[in-house]
Amino acid sequence: MKKLLNTLFVSTQGAYLSKEGETVLVKVEKEVRLRLPIHNLGGIVCFGNVACSPFLLGMCAQRDVAVSFLTEYGRFLAAIRGPVSGNVLLRRQQYRWADDLTKSSKIARSILTGKFANCRTVVQRVLRDHGDKIDSSEAGRISEKIKTSLKQMQTDLPLNIVRGIEGDTARAYFQAFDHLIVSQKKDFAFNGRNKRPPTDKVNCLLSFIYTLVMHDVRSALESVGLDPSVGFLHRDRPGRHGLALDIMEEFRPFIADRLVLSLINLSQVSKKGFKKTETGAVLMNDDTRKTVLTAYQKRKQDEIMHPFIKEKVQVGLVFFVQALLFARYLRGDIDGYPAFIWK
Repeated sequence: MKKLLNTLFVSTQGAYLSKEGETVLVKVEKEVRLRLPIHNLGGIVCFGNVACSPFLLGMCAQRDVAVSFLTEYGRFLAAIRGPVSGNVLLRRQQYRWADDLTKSSKIARSILTGKFANCRTVVQRVLRDHGDKIDSSEAGRISEKIKTSLKQMQTDLPLNIVRGIEGDTARAYFQAFDHLIVSQKKDFAFNGRNKRPPTDKVNCLLSFIYTLVMHDVRSALESVGLDPSVGFLHRDRPGRHGLALDIMEEFRPFIADRLVLSLINLSQVSKKGFKKTETGAVLMNDDTRKTVLTAYQKRKQDEIMHPFIKEKVQVGLVFFVQALLFARYLRGDIDGYPAFIWK
């Protein structure tokens, strides 16, 4: 299972990936830069102008190695995978429950309990560690707003009300986000969430890391036989991976938001690592992208105590633990879905 942590990120523009025996060969300008045995890989993520040979794609599909293609600034384009695995009965149960708005509301409230708790922990941690550097009263007010939303998730509410609460809480949380940046504030000003494309450096980082988390969550769901496109909080929409977006909500604050704050507050990224295009989109340069990817991979290898299974696991495996727990809930092996709550 540990091999699932091993993802190859290729961001060098013009790189070409091909098959050589049982290895993945990476060439840049016809020069070999890397050789990796296929059995060491769980996924390959290509950014921008990166090409793969059809023989390599075929081998990856056979070996259950997901290959994802993203734009240079991290917007998901497409993925190539082998045949869908898992029990058809599990997927049929997923589809039935997704059509049941009462069950969908229950699942959505469980997921959002994890998201809101983790958002509040992010705010509370910064208040504790840097209370003298930020607007403590505003951050504290928003922390209490999130706490109120958490309590609402314990109530039996219709799905449309649950989704409305999620939207209001997310807006409040992102109002606090600028207060959580305690260094380089002039260079990394944040005035709210924007995307497609991101128009400032903080949103550029957030969107990029959210895409990485989405890749890992989607792979985890598919590995246990779930359909990542059929969600409960995120309703069906062509081209949208609803369940992956659902489960990803628990990990946005814990992995992505915390990582963005660390990269900025510890000056691991700087304004010179970003550029603004004529369309207003903000992009990272190659060096900054590699810094972010390295930090993300390193974060995934940290060990934490999982709050439900009470075992130490690497952060990168928590995606798979949650996918397994969700599948067990659908099968009736456990009474509810235990969202991941960071403590």
